Amino acid sequence: MYESTDDVLLETDDKMEKAIAHLQQGLSGLRTGKATPSLVDYLMVECYGTQTRLNQMSLISTPEPRLIVIKPYDPSSLPAIEKAILAANIGVTPLNDGRIIRVPIPELSEERRRDLTKVANRMGEEARVAIRAVRREANDAVKALEKAAKISEDERDRTLNEVQKYTDNSVKKVDDLVAAKEKDIMAV
Repeated sequence: MYESTDDVLLETDDKMEKAIAHLQQGLSGLRTGKATPSLVDYLMVECYGTQTRLNQMSLISTPEPRLIVIKPYDPSSLPAIEKAILAANIGVTPLNDGRIIRVPIPELSEERRRDLTKVANRMGEEARVAIRAVRREANDAVKALEKAAKISEDERDRTLNEVQKYTDNSVKKVDDLVAAKEKDIMAV
């Protein structure tokens, strides 16, 4: 499996960074009170028999603070884009005029803001759970290396402390991301 503690630490850092990146992508899709292309960027649209990201098949802009405009490269894909936006259940209704799709962003009610902060917190907790699972996996790998007599007890302890530092830093990043998103959602 692993040949050295360096391999374990590299893999651990990489997996934790991926968990944070996944959280960032998920949070960017949460709707706030203002229009942002990231709200629809990563929607998957059924086009020509394959699933394609919306940002790869159209230009997405925000000409006004409460409006997203989607201009597909191929106008025949308008109905599929409209269907994907509705299916995403992000609380918006697309308006198709035959050339572009306008997505007006309605004002969020206080109740909806609270619901969105709960969703953001849930996403943050899922990221923390994933990071802890990576830590557990790394700790097991380090203990296995010691058991196989590839590393000393001192090196094991040093590596376990390093894994814990990675975990603490990653969890702090997750907490900061969730707090920033909550602030953004609750801003009127």
